[in-house]
Amino acid sequence: MVNPEDSNGNLVLSYMRAREEEGWQIVETMVSKKDSYHSSVIGYNKGGLIVPVGGLRGFVPASQISFTRRAGMTGDTPEQRWSRMIGQEIDVCVIEVDRERRRLILSERQASSETRDSLKERVIDELKEGQIVVGRVTSLAEFGVFVNVNGADGLVHLSEISWDRITHPNEVLKVGQEVKVKVISIDREKKRIGLSIRQLLSDPWDQKAAEFQVGQLIEGTITRLTKFGAFARLSDDIEGLIHISEISEKRIEHPKEVLKEGDSCTLRIIKI
Repeated sequence: MVNPEDSNGNLVLSYMRAREEEGWQIVETMVSKKDSYHSSVIGYNKGGLIVPVGGLRGFVPASQISFTRRAGMTGDTPEQRWSRMIGQEIDVCVIEVDRERRRLILSERQASSETRDSLKERVIDELKEGQIVVGRVTSLAEFGVFVNVNGADGLVHLSEISWDRITHPNEVLKVGQEVKVKVISIDREKKRIGLSIRQLLSDPWDQKAAEFQVGQLIEGTITRLTKFGAFARLSDDIEGLIHISEISEKRIEHPKEVLKEGDSCTLRIIKI
């Protein structure tokens, strides 16, 4: 009932308000009993998903979306992340009800029995070494980068990020970035996943080595001397080793007897 009566003495009723009142009663009961509710995603905003419960529009924040569903998220914009989820079925629990502010907060995570640990166990069981998968960067550290793969984090060690020498992952990667990775190790006992980005990239050495041939004469500059030989720079980023036995026709004890750093020499390539 909206008003006891109008100017003509008739009762004024509202079906929509009655349905809404019934909806608030339903969700208040659900939050106290911690019941789950089966529904479907009807929309989204920048922070999460819109799901109807008892005739009301509820909001599932990104932090309350299940690990499994979040693992399937891709893209940088809300539309890219959430739009493909519209129409998908979802089970939720009511975690906050505020009638005055018309606020209804839901959680898929609390309605799911799958925990982060159980999800990781499942992912580890499904993954195989050598498998190539797409993941998303979740955090950066000095020793490497963590990438979420199907809901579980794996580590890409610093040495497995790039063929180029880098001192920190932030030189080439950022949090949220989508990357293709290769599974290179799985420790089921310690629940660790080892990943590599570098192994999916072409080795620059193959292209550079193609510029040289065995038997070719080339100019080089001596860069270092060691007991077993001398290193010569052939180009900006290619060095070759001259073994001590290949430096002189005479027997020598150390390359410094014949060479010094900075010397320019004509060299013959004998092995690649």
